Amino acid sequence: MHDLYANEAWWQSVILTLILGGGGAWLAGSAIARTWRGIHVAVLAAIPMAMAVRFVHFALFEETLFAVLPWIAETAVMLAVICLAFQYTRARQMVQQYYWLYEASGPLGWKSRQDAPQHPPH
Repeated sequence: MHDLYANEAWWQSVILTLILGGGGAWLAGSAIARTWRGIHVAVLAAIPMAMAVRFVHFALFEETLFAVLPWIAETAVMLAVICLAFQYTRARQMVQQYYWLYEASGPLGWKSRQDAPQHPPH
């Protein structure tokens, strides 16, 4: 981690990138899923979030603003967290909103219920 952040300690990087940035990404991914938007919106939202995290590293610890490798790492973290939050929230939505059709299949998925009504043939 020292190669990515030359002017700050590892714990400062964890607080900024994972806790603050990741927390914001989790909230954004969850909000995007709750409004029934597609995952592509969450993926696009991760980019400006990573830019904001990069700016905070620059503003607080005098890191290089336009450093490519740290920005890629921060984007990867934001992307992973925002997509995880999106899928977790969407799975819960599907099970709660369509309880007669779907049941939970792990924390990130859903499946058709065995007793779900079948569509009549056309």
